[in-house]
Amino acid sequence: MPKIDATLDGLDADVGEHARLAEEMGFDGLWSPELDYDSFLPLPIAANQTERIEFGTRIATAFTRSPMVLAYIGWNLARFSGGRFRLGLGTQVQAHNERRFSVDWGDPNRRLREVVESIRHIWDYWQGDVEEFGYDGEYYSFSLMTTVFNPGPIPDPDIPIYLAAVNERNVKLAGELADGLCLHSFNTPTYTEERIKPWLAEAAEEHGRSLDDVTISASPFVVTGEDEAAMEARREMVRMRIAFYGSTPAYKPVMETHGWADTGRELWELSREGSWGEMTDLVTDEMVETFAVEAPLDEIADAVRQEYGGVADRVVFDMDTGFEGQDFWRDIVADWRQD
Repeated sequence: MPKIDATLDGLDADVGEHARLAEEMGFDGLWSPELDYDSFLPLPIAANQTERIEFGTRIATAFTRSPMVLAYIGWNLARFSGGRFRLGLGTQVQAHNERRFSVDWGDPNRRLREVVESIRHIWDYWQGDVEEFGYDGEYYSFSLMTTVFNPGPIPDPDIPIYLAAVNERNVKLAGELADGLCLHSFNTPTYTEERIKPWLAEAAEEHGRSLDDVTISASPFVVTGEDEAAMEARREMVRMRIAFYGSTPAYKPVMETHGWADTGRELWELSREGSWGEMTDLVTDEMVETFAVEAPLDEIADAVRQEYGGVADRVVFDMDTGFEGQDFWRDIVADWRQD
């Protein structure tokens, strides 16, 4: 049975209480996205208020921080939490790297490879598994590590690295060298089975691994609620997100898989005009039903498990709602664990 995970509720709520309740309710993991706050910022608080639950970034932008900075953060969080931290990284798209973060773009696949390789080399050196310090790549080069800046070994040095991927090259990179793959919410079981898993398995086997060596984490759109009005509001929110992601060229293969390439091009053209209202009009009910899992609250755990139980090893329930005073979350976790 896949693990059931949740999303940290940003910085507006009590992060520590949110994490404590997630653990108490029985969630296996807790993920912090990178939206309007730094994805790492809530994690020490969450770790401090919990004992068992795994946690991590899903995802942190890989190119906006030096791999050395990522290595320190990951090492410190793993040490502080007793090995419960997972480092989830993603490339983000070119426009956000260049125009929001003012970061050079280059070849994102080769650069992401170097991020992972250099972080692992740094960790291995700190743990004492390699004698010589030094990494030299096209995008990153590290040649200095003095004793005062070396944090030394930790009890749990094998920190899993998850990579976010939609397209073939990054999926195959995850199959080659990552511990986990974060599926985008703009995804379907069909796309995962027909495209992602074959790419992942091919790359893993080429490098002496198997599909079992890569944990697949899904985070599907969910349409649910206590009544039809709540479900309809959620449905329209999902429709807007489909319009937004469907307009992004990087996610074109997902649209193509379902025969919606023309709609994707129309969405892209409207997005360049800023015509967001018209974009949602192009997202049909069929598209919402394909991308989202929809069911009443008392049936949503079974519905998600039916669609993703054979697809993913972990499933993130991201319903944009906190845990405090929301007793239905306990029922969702209980239903999830039923045989």
